[in-house]
Amino acid sequence: MARQSISFTEPNDEWLKSQIESKEYSSKSELVNDLIRQARNQQIQIDWIKSKLEKAEKSGFTNDSKEQILAKSKSLLNE
Repeated sequence: MARQSISFTEPNDEWLKSQIESKEYSSKSELVNDLIRQARNQQIQIDWIKSKLEKAEKSGFTNDSKEQILAKSKSLLNE
């Protein structure tokens, strides 16, 4: 595992310490790694949504109602 030295602002460091004191995490490293994993997962979701929006923009306009669009979107998520 790569070792890094990073600095935190005082409010961020206090928040990190409070998370460790609450026994939610055992170390700052564990917490920071979890935050990075969460950010990576969010980025994957953002990229997926972005690609769907770009595809939709390129496909043109629709006469479907917002209810029909929502139903279609939900069905696509279940595929």
